[in-house]
Amino acid sequence: MKPALRLFFIFLLNLSALFGQTFEIIRIEPPNWWEGMNNDTLQLMIHGKDLSGVRISSEHEAIKILNIYYAESPNYLFVDIDLSSAEAGNFDLIFSRGAKEIKTSYTLLKREHSPENHKGFSQKDVLYLIMADRFCDGNPGNNKIDDSLDEFTSFDLDGRKGGDLEGIISKLDYLKELGITTIWITPTLENNMWMSYHGYAATNLYRIDPRFGSNELYKDLVNKAHSKDLKIVMDHVSNHIGINHWWMKDLPFKNWINGTPESHLPANHNKMTFPDPYSPVESVNLTWNGWFTDYMVDLNQADPFLKKYLIQNTIWWIEYLGIDGIREDTFPYCDQYAMSDWLKAIFNEYPKFNIVGEIWTGEAAFLAAYQQKNKFGVHLNTNLPCVTDFAMADALRDYLSGRKGLEAVFNTLAQDYLYYDPANLLTFFDNHDISRGLYIANGNIDRFKNALTILLTTRGIPKLLYGSEVGITGEESHGTIRSPFPGGFTGDKSSAFTEPGRNSFQKDIFNYTSKLLKIRKQYSSLSEGVLTHFYPFDKIYVYFRKTADESTMIIINDNINPVEIDLSLYRVQMGDNEISKDLLTDEKPSFTKDGKLRLNKNSSHIYLLN
Repeated sequence: MKPALRLFFIFLLNLSALFGQTFEIIRIEPPNWWEGMNNDTLQLMIHGKDLSGVRISSEHEAIKILNIYYAESPNYLFVDIDLSSAEAGNFDLIFSRGAKEIKTSYTLLKREHSPENHKGFSQKDVLYLIMADRFCDGNPGNNKIDDSLDEFTSFDLDGRKGGDLEGIISKLDYLKELGITTIWITPTLENNMWMSYHGYAATNLYRIDPRFGSNELYKDLVNKAHSKDLKIVMDHVSNHIGINHWWMKDLPFKNWINGTPESHLPANHNKMTFPDPYSPVESVNLTWNGWFTDYMVDLNQADPFLKKYLIQNTIWWIEYLGIDGIREDTFPYCDQYAMSDWLKAIFNEYPKFNIVGEIWTGEAAFLAAYQQKNKFGVHLNTNLPCVTDFAMADALRDYLSGRKGLEAVFNTLAQDYLYYDPANLLTFFDNHDISRGLYIANGNIDRFKNALTILLTTRGIPKLLYGSEVGITGEESHGTIRSPFPGGFTGDKSSAFTEPGRNSFQKDIFNYTSKLLKIRKQYSSLSEGVLTHFYPFDKIYVYFRKTADESTMIIINDNINPVEIDLSLYRVQMGDNEISKDLLTDEKPSFTKDGKLRLNKNSSHIYLLN
């Protein structure tokens, strides 16, 4: 071979080697971490271009690289780092292959909050569910953004209305005045999807959707809520992501999702396959692996890298925002063994935290199976402290609609022996997925008030749906159930956020709701007291809530006429006490000459005993 030709081939080989060393770092997740976490091992996901064979090191002596894992895709790698000796500050991660080297700074922050400050929520609290897009538009300037796949519209029931985090911040004083203690906000992560207003199909798990605000604004919301002694519960989804999530263009591992967009199992809503002792694995997999919709990609939480990613992502948001609790969407559709590990990891960092799992079934036995430390040896300890009490919801809805009487509530509570902790159940009669209480009450305001009284005075952690307190009724479609709050949006004729802006109907509902909430807060027996109840005879339901130093007697009269009741059946529970006053009316009770208690028609009474 001629010398000139030989030199040319050598040049080509060197050029090939040079380009073979080319790689790129695009993002690192989590984007930062904190010193002093109980779990001192952090797993970073590195996303870039052509990362095969790339090595990672650090010159910082306190940063110890434990393991490097190469994904199926050449554009990802994972690295385990020991942070047990690390202190807050910036340190370089050095990525190298051949002669090429990239240095990237990574930040370890001081913790702003003690783990004890993440207070959780309990039966002392009342949650208020806000659908972020439908509550209040505090910044109309973010309603339309570039590259959005879902257009802002003021007329389409299923379109975006413009509610945002700034709007929630602007109404914190209203919520404080109402009397709730805890705000549950539907998902606000980036959700660049069709019909994206609901937020349940995230396309980036570390970024707040700019139409709702920003990461910094959510943090500001939490801080301002805490300054008013209000808690924040974040809605979280481990089960699925949106099909437009940036992973979907290039998955780290193919088994991070169950199936493919072209070929996957449909949703299977038989959530009872897991606790069912006779279910084969195939049936369980149908529930865990089915796609909720064709545009909601089902995640395989059992994959060790994805499970770690989801755990760290959740902890990152808790630590960054300072939130008090989580509502976990579609809980039974997830791999329950992986979710048990997810919960254990979170409570290892935040022992006072609380998480409620959405278990959409009206059977108490099945609900109890998903609560932690279940009494019946169901497969494993789920580690889930709180579940959504759809059994109580069904009973209250049956009462509201007139299908059943107050005995439905009694019979539901009578099954509380099934639960490990019946006080840690989230109680409600409507939410953002099912028709509102006022709608199913079909105009019977007295019955609605009775159901509301039961909700706020019986056991459990009550939850209200935004706007119910000002009479939002809706219909059966999601678009009307999730109606915009009157006064929260440009062009609204009046504002139900203010007393002058409410009509007589809205004032009636608001005043009753607020009065109940304030009574509940003032009298601890109504939230923490031991519950004793009597079977509802003649459409009258009587129950007691008692603490060591306070007793209350609640009577619900579902008769269409005034009645008189003999108190002799209840004397043992009353003890030496007599009825002092009705806390709802601030009036003393009325008795007949022979000592019977008079009750108004279709009425609720909360009597203080002393």
